[in-house]
Amino acid sequence: MNVFGERLKSLRDKNKQSINELVIELNKKYETNISKSMISRYENGQSDPKMEVVRILADYFNVSSDYLVGISEMEVKPLKKQGNIETIAAHHDEEGWTEEELEEIRRFKEFVKSKRKNNQE
Repeated sequence: MNVFGERLKSLRDKNKQSINELVIELNKKYETNISKSMISRYENGQSDPKMEVVRILADYFNVSSDYLVGISEMEVKPLKKQGNIETIAAHHDEEGWTEEELEEIRRFKEFVKSKRKNNQE
């Protein structure tokens, strides 16, 4: 099995989805015509997906395309910046973050930024 196929199957298993369930959701959400046999061939390393399919699957599973195709070991999507709003997307398998934990993550982000400022002085 290739990296893409292994990661696709792993993500699908984490979601507790059959190939059929995944295909139904993908085709509905993204208005595609992905078939069960296509997903099976990807998972078994018999076929490589087109870039559009990689993009769709990465978006669906909330991981980076680089992770999905084996360029990166990190599932985290890259930092997105829109105006003054920054978004860091990460894949947290049903970890159930509390508000307190999320606030701690926000504080850590500010701490890291302050270290950057101190290192530049």
